[in-house]
Amino acid sequence: MKVVTGAVMQQMDRRTIEEYGVPGLALMENAGRVCALAIHEAYGNRPGPSAVILAGKGNNGGDGYVIARMLREMEWSVMLVVLARREEIGGDALVNLERLPDDLPRFCLTEQELNKVAPGLAGATVVVDALLGTGLKSEVQGLYAATIAMINDCGRPVVAVDIPSGINAASGKVLGCAVRADLTATFALAKLGHVLYPGADYAGELLVRDIGIPRAVADEAAGYDYLDPAAANALLCPRSRTAHKGSNGHCLVIAGATGKTGAAAMAANSAVRAGAGLVTLAVPATLHAILEVKTTEAMTVPLQDGGRGYLGADARADIMQVLAGRNAVALGPGLGWHSDTAQLVRRLVELVAAPLVIDADGLNAVSEEPAVLQRTLSSSVILTPHPGEMARLAGITIAEVENDRIGTAGTFAREHGVYLVLKGARTVIAAPDGRVAVNGSGNPGMATGGMGDVLAGVLTALLAQGYDPFTACCLGVFCHGLAGDLVAQDKGEIGMSAMDVQEMLPYAFKRIGNGEKLLNQSTGDKIC
Repeated sequence: MKVVTGAVMQQMDRRTIEEYGVPGLALMENAGRVCALAIHEAYGNRPGPSAVILAGKGNNGGDGYVIARMLREMEWSVMLVVLARREEIGGDALVNLERLPDDLPRFCLTEQELNKVAPGLAGATVVVDALLGTGLKSEVQGLYAATIAMINDCGRPVVAVDIPSGINAASGKVLGCAVRADLTATFALAKLGHVLYPGADYAGELLVRDIGIPRAVADEAAGYDYLDPAAANALLCPRSRTAHKGSNGHCLVIAGATGKTGAAAMAANSAVRAGAGLVTLAVPATLHAILEVKTTEAMTVPLQDGGRGYLGADARADIMQVLAGRNAVALGPGLGWHSDTAQLVRRLVELVAAPLVIDADGLNAVSEEPAVLQRTLSSSVILTPHPGEMARLAGITIAEVENDRIGTAGTFAREHGVYLVLKGARTVIAAPDGRVAVNGSGNPGMATGGMGDVLAGVLTALLAQGYDPFTACCLGVFCHGLAGDLVAQDKGEIGMSAMDVQEMLPYAFKRIGNGEKLLNQSTGDKIC
């Protein structure tokens, strides 16, 4: 599903009006109508339904005026509270205000007047937020902040028009304070602020509704892919009925050090669970016997380590030999952060020609010399950092990474010619050609050790099976998160382990292949 910023949505509105001759008034009418219908469908079956609509003076408020008129026509009891003077309202919003009976709008200019409205909210079937739209850039203050607090304290179902007031449509950030909605009805396309946290927590159930924006305008708008079950289903290639292990790719996983054999095993075993035909796990010779026990389907290869329990330059010849015929390589899980290992990793980044996934300690090695990425022979390199690793790679702080996850990932991917998977709630996938996707699966139970090792194995397996790098990243990240959601449905989020997710991977691929529409159990997000 495509998502856009509020600024892009405004450009779409302008194109629709100027190039296609659709009046702005018609768009506002359509927006109000689809919201009113959504409210009536969700809450209108109750006896004597009533709505309190809190509206601003701009276009979002104008949508609220249309909703007030239409709900009245549906025989709802309606209270419309406008946080402005009548003379402050203009344009299409004014036209819709003037279509209302004089006794309906209640103009509220002070907190004292606002307090008189509060009892009405407590008795309403639903409260409608039409205060601030997707163009909000500054922090909410004064009367609007007081109104948002009143909405959040009212204890009634809340419907947000377009986006919960106070949420930045481009980043999902809370601008001072924000409405917590049970349902948000938005128009044409979802906005980034609906799907990125914390905005996703404020939107509740998200309904995307057509208001007459031409298909060409939506298709040509600059946006991002939001990975949901339908998007993942479109990416998954069915297996040929004549497939054999040789046709499903051979992965090489270079991993492990003393104390970190679990990471190596999980990466290799997850590659098996993600459908690789063959998997070879190359590990320090000192640890080889341990990994023989921890893996069954994956083959193992001992690499010279001089009895140290971690890899250094003496392992390079063995690795170059075992690289032959491998369709994809994972480098990094559990390798440790030794200077000899880091030098080996950087040399392998230069020498490996197969598609390459660099994770964990491999990323730490690269962060000491990011320019090595410009010297790689690999046809495609995927990096899978968490925010701390991303900060080291980019030479910035974790706070700076988290403040602009999409911008950070996209800039690094373009500048270094890599595919970047920035992990976290709503993992961001960025390609060197500028494409960006945001993942919609996963839950907080996955915030535990080993999850990244599982993901590295999944991505490597998909590369080995012939998926292009961006598709492998998108499909792999969604499937990994979906496997976590399936575990949460079965066991709950607390105490979930990486191996739980690993074992659920085949079921996740099955659900994606069946095209089932799924509800993220951890957040309640539903996008229709």
